[in-house]
Amino acid sequence: MKARTTARTHGPTALTKIGYGLSGLLGAGIIFIGVRFLVNPRAAAAGYGIPNEQGGPTSDPYLAVKGVRDIAFGVVTFVLLAAEKPQILGRYLVAASIVPIGDAIIVLRGNGPKATAYGVHATTAAGMLGTAALLFSGPE
Repeated sequence: MKARTTARTHGPTALTKIGYGLSGLLGAGIIFIGVRFLVNPRAAAAGYGIPNEQGGPTSDPYLAVKGVRDIAFGVVTFVLLAAEKPQILGRYLVAASIVPIGDAIIVLRGNGPKATAYGVHATTAAGMLGTAALLFSGPE
């Protein structure tokens, strides 16, 4: 009996290519957010859903730390994109979706805007998980 070949063995499928595109948007988006936390931390904190009300010099380093970490998450996304291993990139996105889920919880517990918690953070997590699902359709 002859083995049956599928699209999974012959390169990325259309769904995988869409997943790659969305991964690139997610990576670029989080790098942009990270840079914003370095350049304009108060505006970035307000966009996050918890305004930086302390305003003193001790609060800005924590916002800078968030900025650097966000940039690193974006860079890792592009490194995994370059590796052309959709399954690994998908697993990374599933694991990294913990971050926006946690962000939504932090905003809600801090009495931040529900629109930001759900509209920004929860939507980001859903986008990451949906993108991961597309990537899982690709070759191993």
